[in-house]
Amino acid sequence: MAEKAKIAVFISGEGTNMAALVYASRMPESPYEVVLVASNDPEAAGLNLAAAEGIATFACLHKGMTREAHDAAMEAAVLEAGADHIALAGYMRILSDGFVERWAGRMLNIHPSLLPLYKGLDTHARAIAAGDSHGGASVHLVTPELDAGEVLAQIAVPIAPGDTPETLAARVKLAEHQLYPRALADYVSRWQDPVALLARVRALALALPETDEKVSHGSPAFRVGGEKSGKFFAYFADQHHGSPYIACLVRTGSMDELLALVEDQPEVYFKPAYYGASGWVGIILNRPGVDWDAVAAWLERSWRGAAPKRLTRLLDIADEF
Repeated sequence: MAEKAKIAVFISGEGTNMAALVYASRMPESPYEVVLVASNDPEAAGLNLAAAEGIATFACLHKGMTREAHDAAMEAAVLEAGADHIALAGYMRILSDGFVERWAGRMLNIHPSLLPLYKGLDTHARAIAAGDSHGGASVHLVTPELDAGEVLAQIAVPIAPGDTPETLAARVKLAEHQLYPRALADYVSRWQDPVALLARVRALALALPETDEKVSHGSPAFRVGGEKSGKFFAYFADQHHGSPYIACLVRTGSMDELLALVEDQPEVYFKPAYYGASGWVGIILNRPGVDWDAVAAWLERSWRGAAPKRLTRLLDIADEF
């Protein structure tokens, strides 16, 4: 089994969502473990639960500290615990832009509304006042703009006749406890999911001019130049020919370049069976920390090698500007 993602959970109170994350992490095949529970309130009840479960805890009262100084103290504890992701679970502090940017793509939050509706506070009262049929909860990536990051998962909860903000909140909380562990698990294991990886490769490949997708040798493949004369410039390979890799295959300039890439960075590149003999290199995608900008650059380079001159000339002219 792959190494588990290490999660630090930030709380400010009872930590019921933190508890849901912790107990889900103890289930077989969970892709994450909680290595730290941290709070801006040393009296937060959730710290006691975490300690009882044998999880490291940290508390730093924010009063009298600048936002940046408090974030730095919390971040130091996260790094000491070896966490690679942060899950905000009822953490009632707005984080500094610098802290958020350093953890971009690695920090999640759960918010009690169906985002983008009702960012901020009083979400249940606002949903009821608006006459909405449903409230709910959303798990999203954290960005400097409050509750504005990419929504990863949502669950809707009906608003019943006579609901108050309190009664609706109680039902939404139950839904949150189901949603957050699943969304976190899906997110931290996305680098092992061939469907998610293909979607990213597809988006990058089809963004290039005059490209289309076609199945070739049983694999999704991408070509440029049209139905009759199009040439393939990339393949998506899901553990083909006994390989352990989910990969994007692209053209190199020569066999020497291919072999040098594999020798110098075997954690990133490999020589694929069948395609490798023609100078194609495999970029390993089922690993944490894939540089998707580099994958995009490889796709463009491979596209240029297969595209008709009329297309590459236009790009060359555009690059000059």
